[in-house]
Amino acid sequence: MDKLKICESEYRFASIVWDNEPIASGELVKLCLEQLGWKKSTTYTVLKKLCERGVLKNENSIVHSLVKREQVQKYESEQFINRAFSGSLPQFLTAFMGNRKISEQEAEDLKKLIDSYKED
Repeated sequence: MDKLKICESEYRFASIVWDNEPIASGELVKLCLEQLGWKKSTTYTVLKKLCERGVLKNENSIVHSLVKREQVQKYESEQFINRAFSGSLPQFLTAFMGNRKISEQEAEDLKKLIDSYKED
């Protein structure tokens, strides 16, 4: 789904919307200046682009998302694991963990999470 593939700057922009929605476009301009250092024209250019792709909606100068942060995170995570680890979650976890240790509680939480996704 192409609308879920967004670059880093678009993701940072969308995060401002996700964190503040619904948000007036004028307020969005102020936040983008403060947090991203963007001029008004840059903010409106990116807003228009994401609206055209169906990620955001700007109606009556109120901006809200049509795609949720979790959808983008899931898509990006799957794309990364597919590309870098041939789709292997165990290979990803091995690389991610490296030599790190986790607490007994974290290990238990992960076991419960994995069990909740097991096929019957």
